[in-house]
Amino acid sequence: MEFVLFAIIAYIFGSMPSALIIGKLFYKIDIREHGSGNLGATNTFRTLGVKAGLVVTVMDILKGTLASLLVILFATDINPLIIGAFAVVGHTYPIFAKFKGGKAVATSGGVLLAVSPILFFISLAGFFLFLKLFKYVSLASLLTGLTATITAIILNEIGLIIVTALFFLFVIYRHMDNIKRIKEGTEPKIKWL
Repeated sequence: MEFVLFAIIAYIFGSMPSALIIGKLFYKIDIREHGSGNLGATNTFRTLGVKAGLVVTVMDILKGTLASLLVILFATDINPLIIGAFAVVGHTYPIFAKFKGGKAVATSGGVLLAVSPILFFISLAGFFLFLKLFKYVSLASLLTGLTATITAIILNEIGLIIVTALFFLFVIYRHMDNIKRIKEGTEPKIKWL
């Protein structure tokens, strides 16, 4: 019963549509009607600018972090990685936004921040390196997922290895359209880094 309670709380945390909230509150814009229509940080950067994009990114990270930290603080017999995964699902399929959300990258990172800060910061550094080199947010996200999985293997923590690998596979699945556009040369590049 305790597991179910934490899973529901995590899913609700994840379901909070950060991009939609910031867009409507501060810009009077429904971000779903602009850009890619996606409720993630990337579309926020493109549609509302760097400041809004950074705020949404932090909010999306914190959804995963808070969900996992609740378990760490109050339920020592439940794996925070598993509960964190429910926040990732909530972010991707949010109950408060007709089950159409973001692509799971930032919230997945937030789970790692709670459970393994060193893995999070290595992944974060990798993300910005890949973004600087290639200018594609989607490609940087995919390479970051691979980096996180390899780092988890090096750290030799079985739980982290399994979860980062699953997150990586899920990120690939969520970026299939982006991968196709990269191959076709139609994927937008960033201009601010």
